[in-house]
Amino acid sequence: MDKVKLLEKFREKADEYATVINNTGKDYKGKAGAINKEIMGYASKRIEKVLEKGLPYAEQLDSILLINYVCYVVMLEYRNMFWPYEYMAFARRIGEIWEPFCKTPFYYPVKELRLYNPPSFGEIQKALQDKINNLVSSIDIPEKAKKELLQYYNEVWMLIDSGNVNLGLDLHFEQDGIFYDVDYKSGFSSNEKGNTNRLLLVGSIYESLPDIHKNLIFVRQPEEENNHYLKTLKKSPYWQVFCADEAYNAIAHFTGFDLKKWMIENMDWVNDISPQFREFLNRNALLKYLTW
Repeated sequence: MDKVKLLEKFREKADEYATVINNTGKDYKGKAGAINKEIMGYASKRIEKVLEKGLPYAEQLDSILLINYVCYVVMLEYRNMFWPYEYMAFARRIGEIWEPFCKTPFYYPVKELRLYNPPSFGEIQKALQDKINNLVSSIDIPEKAKKELLQYYNEVWMLIDSGNVNLGLDLHFEQDGIFYDVDYKSGFSSNEKGNTNRLLLVGSIYESLPDIHKNLIFVRQPEEENNHYLKTLKKSPYWQVFCADEAYNAIAHFTGFDLKKWMIENMDWVNDISPQFREFLNRNALLKYLTW
């Protein structure tokens, strides 16, 4: 699959979509959302055609990654035409597309692994309550004491708002009998306190499950560019943290596909984006965010 030709085809289709969208009467935000949706829809159709060919996983993944990368390039360009990026919006968007790109090798792995759906907090709560009930019932103490123990235990659960504990992370997979629970982060900034506390709680809950669980965090930015919230998670007993190249090495270890090598050989953000978009990013000091 030729990257230059693929970029031309995506931009050709984006021009067609843009012409139609310009005549819809939507405001600039509506047009930006519409063009993103159309370009992503076109990428999905291209990926479906790749899957229909039944290629070996490595070849299949190579094509899918290239389609996704080209999709991101063109999507960023055309969104900017309708709604020029601001500093924070662009930084956030780069992080948003980095996550699904890095998850792709897990969806089409070269090595054997299985994606799984994580348990709900309610399921874990019930299992633990049943376990405690059985334990208390087996203890040789007066019935009154048993009731008091269970009452105290239930009061502790009442302090926890189960509706606010979401155990779902960005990726869950099982390999060689171990369940891995993965969170992707573009970087840790000054407003990460709430998310850090949630990850500590979620990590502790997974550690309490009977199956072997390992909690991983993949971070786009190098470790030195992150703040103390990342250090808090790294020092905790619940999470293994991988930053920048370490994250790509971990992805290669689990999936059997060297994503970093593929990126070096196929991705060239600065030269692949259009001259107009490159000039805009350069003028607004945004070019530095095109680093994965």
